[in-house]
Amino acid sequence: MSENLDYINYSCYFTVFREGEQFVSYNAISMVISGEMELNDGEKRQVFRSGDVYLVRKNQLLKFLKKPGEESGFKSLSIRFDDEMLKQMSQDENFIIPEKTKMPVFTDLSQVPYLKYFMESLLQYQDLLENKSPELALLKQKEALLLLFRHDPSLKNILYDISDPYKINLEEFMQKNYHFNVKLDRFAYLTGRSLASFKRDFQKIFGVAPGKWLLQKRLQEARYLLEQGKKISDIYLDLGFEDLSHFSFAFKKQFGLAPSKLVL
Repeated sequence: MSENLDYINYSCYFTVFREGEQFVSYNAISMVISGEMELNDGEKRQVFRSGDVYLVRKNQLLKFLKKPGEESGFKSLSIRFDDEMLKQMSQDENFIIPEKTKMPVFTDLSQVPYLKYFMESLLQYQDLLENKSPELALLKQKEALLLLFRHDPSLKNILYDISDPYKINLEEFMQKNYHFNVKLDRFAYLTGRSLASFKRDFQKIFGVAPGKWLLQKRLQEARYLLEQGKKISDIYLDLGFEDLSHFSFAFKKQFGLAPSKLVL
């Protein structure tokens, strides 16, 4: 039962921190204590500040950027909901998921007073939760779920759905999400395929291996943005490159000149 301790997490960063792999593998509710959290799902970008509460859902692509405050580091509190607990709760309720429900990758819950009060109350339990109190951790996880369902009963259709992603249009998905920094097996999983099937289908559709296509697609977009006057520092991370040196090397190899040569 001690594994539940890992699902209530207090985090702190004193420098700007950007998540490495931009894949959400769990459902979670979070509150920013200090600093700022910027979330970007490729279509919507939103900044959450001290006291703001939001929900993220699993099996989604999402970019996180954590920024410290002027007088303190970035601090947050998160409750993750593991599949086993969700499965057990749905079985206890005899809940049948009516249909696949679409929901944003992240949802702003800052205007729901009782969710905000609940998250703030957990700050008083930090020592207990960080010092091996699994019964309390499990209780608080379930309490958070009950409050979420009180706010929006349709969230059960989302959070109780622990099935794997189903097979979707690969070309459409990749054209939309190529700029996310995730491994090929993540892309495969999210499109409802094994890695081998993903590579095979990808080759049929695009006529090139996925790794090569991703690099070329990102570099073409980078060149376009630089020619439009964008700064190198503003684009390479957003396009899925892990660091500036990797981006610069790949860009020069592809186009025969350094990206700085295109900057106005």
